[in-house]
Amino acid sequence: MSMLILDLLGTFFFAVSGSLLAARKKFDVVGSLLLASLVGLGGGVSRDVIIGQVPNAFLQPVYLVPPLLATMLVATRLVRETRVRRPLLLFDAAGLALFCIVGTITAHQAGLHAVSAALLGLTTAVGGGVMRDVVANEVPQVFNPRGVYAIPAMLGSSLTVLTLELGWFGVVAGCLIAVFVFVLRVLSIRLEWHVPLAGGGTIRNDDSR
Repeated sequence: MSMLILDLLGTFFFAVSGSLLAARKKFDVVGSLLLASLVGLGGGVSRDVIIGQVPNAFLQPVYLVPPLLATMLVATRLVRETRVRRPLLLFDAAGLALFCIVGTITAHQAGLHAVSAALLGLTTAVGGGVMRDVVANEVPQVFNPRGVYAIPAMLGSSLTVLTLELGWFGVVAGCLIAVFVFVLRVLSIRLEWHVPLAGGGTIRNDDSR
């Protein structure tokens, strides 16, 4: 599977999460498209700017297709959010799983050190989600104490760069890493795993998700 396909899939999954959030916030279709574009393309644009190259989203018009498709699917209610917000979180988890891999590979191919490549993979994975949530006036998922977010992406980036350095990365390895990140993120939501709070203490039942 080519990098372009992986990047477009990740863009689509993240874009759907943006459109679903826009629907929950009662945004119009234009707002939905903008939010879908922001989350779907934001991480990749940030990655490319840091590397020092023109963002792929500006070079290839095909990157506009996933946000448009996501907006249409949500607008026609073919994909819609439920009371427990599971579709949004599932699409977000899928985007996270793919983007931590794509971001790491792109950085590694650009000649970055292994540690830097892993960190840029993490940035690619969480960057768009942070932009989406901030613009929609939501607490970014990366800061949400209920369910770990950055840790699965960091593990995925680390595994990707490790397999690249060892010459083991391929379709099978990429699929296994993506599934691992996705499952870990979903389990963290369902089981309410969390890292220690900044100020100590525990999470109350009435804390917002």
